[in-house]
Amino acid sequence: MSRPLLQRYMNYQPPIILEEQGSLTAIISLGSNLKSTLGSPQEVIGLAGIELAALSFHSPIVSSLYETEPVDCEPGSPNFINAAAAISVSPQYSPEELLQQLHQIEARFGRYRGKTPNAARILDLDLICFGLRISSEAGLEIPHPRAHQRRFVLQPIAELAPDLVLPGQTVTVQALLSQLPTAPAVALLDT
Repeated sequence: MSRPLLQRYMNYQPPIILEEQGSLTAIISLGSNLKSTLGSPQEVIGLAGIELAALSFHSPIVSSLYETEPVDCEPGSPNFINAAAAISVSPQYSPEELLQQLHQIEARFGRYRGKTPNAARILDLDLICFGLRISSEAGLEIPHPRAHQRRFVLQPIAELAPDLVLPGQTVTVQALLSQLPTAPAVALLDT
């Protein structure tokens, strides 16, 4: 096998399918911009990935880490470390149940949900989509209503599945990403 073909084969990742018989995929955006007793934001994201793996009945697919300038945050907020994860959950599981699990993980990591929106935080887990479901219930809107407008959400998802079309959208994640301004900056971290 030639080197380029071998490298392409080794980097092959199966496509993410949001729903198929017997399972569905939830995509979660991970973010952190505060150090904690658990470590740096990079370490917090890594540990959160382990927690998400426990919720998935197949090995989750997790993106690289990205450093992101804060968006709509208080002046002087530190940069975020962001990633995305695709986990497999049972169709009998509801989006509300998964969101509750995500909030429990955030709480275990020391996240305090105060009244200040977009405050610095140890861990932020946003449910971007839950299979192909589209819903606007009190406390949970899926797909996430601003995911398609946020580079720090789309860049990690595009690494996992550039050709994925999020529910409610008509173009791929990569196409959505190409339509966004380059600021605020999102940079791949060397890990």
